[in-house]
Amino acid sequence: MNYDLKFNDKKYTIETITLDEKTLKYRALENIIYVNNPIDTNFQKLSIFVPETYYEGNSIGNYNLNTAPIFFPNTVGGYMPGAPERPGINKFINKPNATFYALLHGYIVVSPGARGRGLKDKNGKFTGTAPACIVDLKAAVRYLRHNKDIIPGNVEKIISNGTSAGGALSALLGSTGNHPDYESYLKELGAADERDNIFASSCYCPITNLENADKAYEWEFCRINDYHKMKFERIEESRKPKLVPISGEMNELQIELSKELKSLFPEYLNKLNLKSSNGTLLTIDSEGNGTFKDYIKSFVIKSAQKELNKGKSLSDLKWITIVNNEVTDVDFDKFIKFRTRMKDTPAFDNISMGTPENELFGTPEIQYRHFTEFSKNHSIVNGELSEEAQIKLMNPMNYISDNSCTTAKNFRIRHGAIDRDTSLAISAILAVTLEMNGVNVDYDLPWGIPHSGDYDLDELFAWIDNIVSN
Repeated sequence: MNYDLKFNDKKYTIETITLDEKTLKYRALENIIYVNNPIDTNFQKLSIFVPETYYEGNSIGNYNLNTAPIFFPNTVGGYMPGAPERPGINKFINKPNATFYALLHGYIVVSPGARGRGLKDKNGKFTGTAPACIVDLKAAVRYLRHNKDIIPGNVEKIISNGTSAGGALSALLGSTGNHPDYESYLKELGAADERDNIFASSCYCPITNLENADKAYEWEFCRINDYHKMKFERIEESRKPKLVPISGEMNELQIELSKELKSLFPEYLNKLNLKSSNGTLLTIDSEGNGTFKDYIKSFVIKSAQKELNKGKSLSDLKWITIVNNEVTDVDFDKFIKFRTRMKDTPAFDNISMGTPENELFGTPEIQYRHFTEFSKNHSIVNGELSEEAQIKLMNPMNYISDNSCTTAKNFRIRHGAIDRDTSLAISAILAVTLEMNGVNVDYDLPWGIPHSGDYDLDELFAWIDNIVSN
């Protein structure tokens, strides 16, 4: 079936919801297919939510029906498919979701669906492998621009938001605007012939730079051989998933691979020629020590100081040096032990395959593939290696300095100080690279925060209001 890309603003419902003792009346325009030739209509659709007060001629703060920025949150996690999300309760944290609060704040919310790993068509072919997820988000942006004269909100002020793999996709969407590498995929779907660059990206713990993530993980966690993680077990769709703790010890082969991967990280990092905003060249030696490590440590110190300023006690943490209520130093190696290892080695491109990322780089016929030469060479299942082009499309680092694309002018990156799903190095590398290329970057490692997102919406919305007004 061929779908029309003209937006119908007459097909809507008006709803009222009360959460957190706050009442929201909104207009919902839902389940809009955003490409001519969708492969999966369960996910290649978007929903638009608008504060109903705008249709009554009112404003919220400085925003109205035509000027409000468009908050564009994806629901992707673990590179699985993500469906559009209505205002309501986030069942993972049992609190109102970002869509609800964004509407209260005055934003237009466009919630895009996107395909992801594990999806199959009626013939049993996998349809959500890379780059399906990012292509779908781009197609959704193009749909908005195609209908800019009737879509509520300002299509030149789109702010994407995502967590984990969704944070990675938010970073990728912001870094790859209009790049020709994605054009053939978009044409095949019948996406609108429009620009797909966005104004800003909000990225919570982005699981990105995947082909270098194993090296970065071992730079941080090598010599810590015990791992501790939580596994989600779904009970039923409507209830919060159950968390089951899993602990273990790495075997001799994994310990050896950890050392090898750690030894590969300095060459990768040093070739990037990263410089901090004050001009310091960020490098590490063969042991992993140097100005890059100090750079990350400075953000840990800053984060601990913020916590201290809130009146919280950090006296139990003996690896933090505090003088006259000022955090003057952090023993970084002890801090990493405090964080604990979550994943055994290799963390992302497993030699026995089976990780979410191995599945992301599959094909229509093959469920799992390797995406690093290292794991391909050490594979114990004779796994196939993904093509270089497929891997390239999923890494924002390949596009940030590319003149063929339009990178978002603003990025906000948050990686919780006790979030071990990927190395702190990954978000730091992304932030510095963006900054070096003239992007306005707000980067932080919030204290005590595990792998999660949308935990500081007041701060996020203040950031959005600031960049929009400037």
